[in-house]
Amino acid sequence: MTEILHIDWTRCDGRGLCTELLPTVLVRDDWGYPLALQATNGNRSNPAISPGNIEAAREAVHLCPKLALSLVPEQAKPRQ
Repeated sequence: MTEILHIDWTRCDGRGLCTELLPTVLVRDDWGYPLALQATNGNRSNPAISPGNIEAAREAVHLCPKLALSLVPEQAKPRQ
């Protein structure tokens, strides 16, 4: 099952660690905040994570200094 990387924008402060850990999934915008390289269902805020990137995504969630990341099953709707 594919998982979605949810970014909690109220916590994120654009440090960029997640973009370093997931360079094939995320890029930084002009202010340093993460955006998905490819939109998932038209959304560049909550990218789908492929099985090949799941370990790096789990590491990004674990290491995020602001606790702004979480992984949710694709069927579940992340809180916006």
